[in-house]
Amino acid sequence: MIEAHHLTKTFKDKKRGIVTAASDVSFTCQLGRIYGLLGANGAGKTTTLRLLATLLKPTSGTCTVAGHDAATAPEKVRANVGFLAASTALYGRLTAREMVTYFGRLNSMTDEAIRTRLQVLADELDMHEFLDRRCDKFSTGMKQKTSIARTLIHDPAVMIFDEPTLGLDVMTARSIVKFVRDCRNRGKTVIYSTHVMSEVEKLCDTIGIIHAGRLVAEGTLADLQARFGEKDMEEIFVKAVGGEAALAEALKH
Repeated sequence: MIEAHHLTKTFKDKKRGIVTAASDVSFTCQLGRIYGLLGANGAGKTTTLRLLATLLKPTSGTCTVAGHDAATAPEKVRANVGFLAASTALYGRLTAREMVTYFGRLNSMTDEAIRTRLQVLADELDMHEFLDRRCDKFSTGMKQKTSIARTLIHDPAVMIFDEPTLGLDVMTARSIVKFVRDCRNRGKTVIYSTHVMSEVEKLCDTIGIIHAGRLVAEGTLADLQARFGEKDMEEIFVKAVGGEAALAEALKH
């Protein structure tokens, strides 16, 4: 469902010159599986996901999503993708119902189809209590659930979650993780970006560790445990990126 081939993205920065946010990133994600992209802040996770979702154009490399080339058929990729980032904002004056309905219409859904789909999502995400309240009155958890419903209203085959539990309380984060797992169980293809080790262990069929824009290790949890001789995901991660000194240096920049 998802194939990334040598994706590279560079930016020009006034102070630092040419910055490479993603460098030669290649991986695949199969139907009905969760691919976890694990990395520290600034490692290149969000850039990679934005390339897959056609929100950015690669400097070099290619990717296909649901059989469509992101460069030549971006509109078909977007029709098959739901993209959620922790920084996604909502229109404060709209209710949750209005917000989700608006995005359903953007995806050419009929009002009847939107109502039916919204009922399903409200049940799954426990949204009925606040569906008709304005978004500017929401807690962080309510906002995130509304953002997820908005992202998935058109029932996309591929879902991309960029740190969806960032800033959430424990119970809301647990409900989001459960929802993502349920999506896989229904046959969806999911890319899940996070820096939370426990979420990777619980959710992901395949784990890709990204550091300084490069994919430095990839495999199942068992594969990575065997390769690095560690059971703990945090220890595996530190070894994969080159040790604590290398991680500290990357975070500094």
